[in-house]
Amino acid sequence: MEKLEINATDGNFKQEVLKSDLPVLMDFWAAWCDPCQMVAPMVEAIAKKYDGKFKMCKVNVDEAPNTLSEYGIMSISTLAIFKDGKVVYKVIGALSKSELEAVVKKYI
Repeated sequence: MEKLEINATDGNFKQEVLKSDLPVLMDFWAAWCDPCQMVAPMVEAIAKKYDGKFKMCKVNVDEAPNTLSEYGIMSISTLAIFKDGKVVYKVIGALSKSELEAVVKKYI
């Protein structure tokens, strides 16, 4: 099965996220972050359900210091939606699956 998400880095962030034709759901995470691990399956389920309507990207915060600095990411788990190269939504902490799905549907 093909992986639905893209690993965004400082090097490919502009191309994968800012220049994307589709809205991008961005998951800022780390392997050591328990809340991130809890959010991941929900985010992946929504990515699968809406495949082709938006792009799912993950940024490992330990590997993308420039991106974190540029977007003021100081806490994780943080989810953000980018549309037309701009952040249109950002939340720190966990949402329920239905809350996240409602937000995603608003921007697709």
